[in-house]
Amino acid sequence: MARVLVTRRLPGGGTDPLVDAGHEIVGPEADDRPLAHDELMAAAAHVDAIVCLLTDRVDDAVLHAGSPRLRVVANVAVGYDNIDVAAAAEVGVVVCNTPGVLDETTADTAFLLMLAASRLATEAEDDLRAGRWRGWNINDYLGLDVHGRVLGVVGWGRIGRAVGRRAAGFGMTVLHHSRRPTGDDGYVADLDELLRRADVVSLHVPLQDSTRHLIDARRLALIGPHGVLVNTARGPVVDSAALHEALRDGVIWAAALDVTDPEPIPPNDPLVRHERCLIVPHIASASRATRAKMAEMAAANLLAGLRGEPLPTPVNPDVYARR
Repeated sequence: MARVLVTRRLPGGGTDPLVDAGHEIVGPEADDRPLAHDELMAAAAHVDAIVCLLTDRVDDAVLHAGSPRLRVVANVAVGYDNIDVAAAAEVGVVVCNTPGVLDETTADTAFLLMLAASRLATEAEDDLRAGRWRGWNINDYLGLDVHGRVLGVVGWGRIGRAVGRRAAGFGMTVLHHSRRPTGDDGYVADLDELLRRADVVSLHVPLQDSTRHLIDARRLALIGPHGVLVNTARGPVVDSAALHEALRDGVIWAAALDVTDPEPIPPNDPLVRHERCLIVPHIASASRATRAKMAEMAAANLLAGLRGEPLPTPVNPDVYARR
């Protein structure tokens, strides 16, 4: 029997497979609050595995606190920038994520944001709810069409391709950029060229040193005054201050964000107050079915690791060669 720290309450009976296998579950707290970093360190020292969320900072200190007992860290997310993967490899901890199961749901959200931002849907709804709408007027809320426009997808992984399929159904021309040639139609090798050609830009890259502030003031200007930026990747991929200035000065038409920097974003942040910036609270994978599947995949990975078997979706499989 192993001892497993589950940092937050999981949906859909996510811990049931662990309990059914006879493992002891530690946490989450009764109020389901995030663990402070020192609490996470203290807990890591007494468990064999951790199931964590993207809000948990599993850094060098946490991983070394868990060594040598800690064997597996299962992140209930596709991105794993909250985990120091290099440090995990040093102490022999296998890290896994939940790719694949949330692709379509996240793509749905990206397209929702694209449509709402282009058509000024939230601006119009705000006016209606506040009692400012006085009836139909032919010149009110004149947004931009989505059909027939050019979509530029930055990051042509599973989610990016799923967004591209949806865009094709709307009669959009789909271009994409990635670090390496994809062999698919619409590949644009130079990111700047993609931004110049696209009417709508949708971001689907992981957060790494090379992608932090990938979209800065210079690149926002390339998108242009009739362009829409959609971010369902990670907040720091976009320079938030530059984005606010671009919206304020009319450099781009609108932005739609599922992720922000910082997160959560304060209610007095300039982006929150800007009428052309649609922000939702990191809901891209938030369907009941998808979140349950994410928890199920994390548990399956964890069980394999505790049995001494290779994980189905490891992000640092080189650890096995060191054991």
